[in-house]
Amino acid sequence: MVKIQDNIIQFPKTLEAFLDWQQPNDGVKYEWYNDELVQFEGMKKKQYYIFDILNILFIEKGYHRKGTLMAEPDVMLTQFQMRRPDIAYFSREQIYQGREGIDVIPTFAIEVISPNDHLIDVEAKLIEYFKADVKVVWHIIPEQEVVYVYTSRKDVKICFDDDICSAKPVLEDFEISVADIFKDYKVSE
Repeated sequence: MVKIQDNIIQFPKTLEAFLDWQQPNDGVKYEWYNDELVQFEGMKKKQYYIFDILNILFIEKGYHRKGTLMAEPDVMLTQFQMRRPDIAYFSREQIYQGREGIDVIPTFAIEVISPNDHLIDVEAKLIEYFKADVKVVWHIIPEQEVVYVYTSRKDVKICFDDDICSAKPVLEDFEISVADIFKDYKVSE
């Protein structure tokens, strides 16, 4: 629960308090990392189209029958670290495990990297994802129209223009070119 005294927000001091905490609507997102509350910016409104384009592809490929893409889910990577990937894939089985209170790790995570993100923090999160058994991570950098596709910390494909980004081996046919991610976004009627 957020405690506000004299317009001052009381932040949690432990992981347990953080997990019970109702986050304020202050325009900031929060994660728990190394026994500390970490503030970060989630996807910007101007980046929502990325989720929409990928979600449409996800549905068109029929993967919605096997699982779901979720925006900014709470993910306990370890018993001490709660992260919020911008976009994550969970299988149907994982969704039901989550319903039972079991912590589940997405096998595919996407981070939309903004100019305010620090390289050291982005890299730390990437390390955590692979230690937790995430299989594929995409780093999408809208300002440069580039996507880094990781299948391990050592195996990375840098994609731009017509290069194809793939979620293999997690989602075999989930592929899209960088150009298609960043093409003129139009709402179809």
